[in-house]
Amino acid sequence: MARRAKTPVSFDVELSALPPELRWREWMGRVEAVIFASPAPVSREVLAKVVGRDCSLDHLIDDIRAELRGRPYELVAVAGGWQHRTRKNFAEAIQVATGLGTTETKPLSPSEALVLLCIGYFQPITRGELSQFFGREISRDVIGHLRGLGFIAAGPRAPQPGAPYTYVTTKGFLAHFGFDTLRDLPDMEALEDAGLLSKDRLLAGDIPLGLMAGDTDEEDELGEEAVADEEN
Repeated sequence: MARRAKTPVSFDVELSALPPELRWREWMGRVEAVIFASPAPVSREVLAKVVGRDCSLDHLIDDIRAELRGRPYELVAVAGGWQHRTRKNFAEAIQVATGLGTTETKPLSPSEALVLLCIGYFQPITRGELSQFFGREISRDVIGHLRGLGFIAAGPRAPQPGAPYTYVTTKGFLAHFGFDTLRDLPDMEALEDAGLLSKDRLLAGDIPLGLMAGDTDEEDELGEEAVADEEN
């Protein structure tokens, strides 16, 4: 005889029996707990499952952030969600205590960083279009390395002869470089107006790599292995 599954206990998201202040505190605790327990950024849709319909998640997040001021970690908006991250000024202490972040890895080369930046701005884009943009062939090894690091993925096939794959950036790209959405990428026109970026500099491969690192002054360490490209 098959065992009947237990009826799940009802989860009270409204907390209508609690006074407003206690209800708000409980929602704050739930949201922070869910974010803390997740290894990846948590979306608004996920967090909405643990709070009431009249709860403003934006205001709730603001209150959590306010409570974390002065703590060694913070709540950041990244890759379309929220995530706990250790503050940068404690990176050295973490390395000394645990060794995390001390393993030598292969960083992005200038050419790889440049290709990644262009995919970010012009996606979806094919390898052939990238090669035309730079006036030289972009190798499969470069694409494979960026894919292996989880920064780009195959997009829709292009409406061109042979229907080649296009490439797009991933949530891993956003999370690694501290962007919430692609709208947070530096505005190209503003960079040109400020004299920091120009088409000639792009074609020459001369671009400040700091543009790929958000506000951080530290060099990002990336993975070691390249993976095979799936392009036809």
